[in-house]
Amino acid sequence: MIKPLGFVFFAALGASLVQAQTPAPAASQTPSAMSTATPPVASAEGPSWVLTPSFVSTYMFRGMKVNGLSFQPSVELDVGNAMVGVWASFPLDDRTPGVSDPEVDPYFTYKFQVNDSLSLLPGFSFYTYPRADTSAGSYKMTFEPYVSASYVLGPVTLAPKLYYDFVLDGATYEFTASSALPLKDLGTELDFTATAGSYLWRDVIKGGSPQTKNWGDYWLVGVSAPYELTKSAKVSVGYAYTKGSNNFYKTGPAGKSANPSAVGRGVVTVSATISF
Repeated sequence: MIKPLGFVFFAALGASLVQAQTPAPAASQTPSAMSTATPPVASAEGPSWVLTPSFVSTYMFRGMKVNGLSFQPSVELDVGNAMVGVWASFPLDDRTPGVSDPEVDPYFTYKFQVNDSLSLLPGFSFYTYPRADTSAGSYKMTFEPYVSASYVLGPVTLAPKLYYDFVLDGATYEFTASSALPLKDLGTELDFTATAGSYLWRDVIKGGSPQTKNWGDYWLVGVSAPYELTKSAKVSVGYAYTKGSNNFYKTGPAGKSANPSAVGRGVVTVSATISF
């Protein structure tokens, strides 16, 4: 995928997969696409910068469609086991004015290496929407800490993850499995990933009284192929199919209603990764 099984694999594919803040009742923002991906693994060497410009055919988040074709760049500083960066999304097609146009998400992750197979990665993200229309129930910012584990089991890496958004007041539970198939004769590899998740947020409309809940399930499967141009530059092309299901809104004692943003979509991602 596209920010590595390190940075390259997960950044691009993760960026292709997901969120939606739309007018009420779908006015909630959900954290950015990056949340779908396993956190990048920092280098134990000195400080380094990683730039990752990406284009995705559809911006999806946790099974919800946010925008159409989007430009999603990121910049990250890795210092030892600490990673701090900013990921952004700029829709080029199928925009939703007053919602996630654009979205700019600062984040931080720290890696604790427990042993050769197991590492823990706590961190947090700020999801910011500078042009969000608060009068329509959209938040301009949410804050979501998380903790993830990464366990290497032979050729497969397993990554359970728990998020909690303090603004939307709710948790997301997610599990990812990934593996790589080397294609040495072609100078690349096939990076496979599969993710399943479920969330429940209790306050998705700003200023709503009574509060509006939103919950749902989602999954995705994907593959990508990175190609190394130089030691510090790679390009990658990926495809993933992601789908949201059992996704509903409920305001106070009223009955639940289906979330029209929860759909199934195939997403193509093209990205580059430059480190220095």
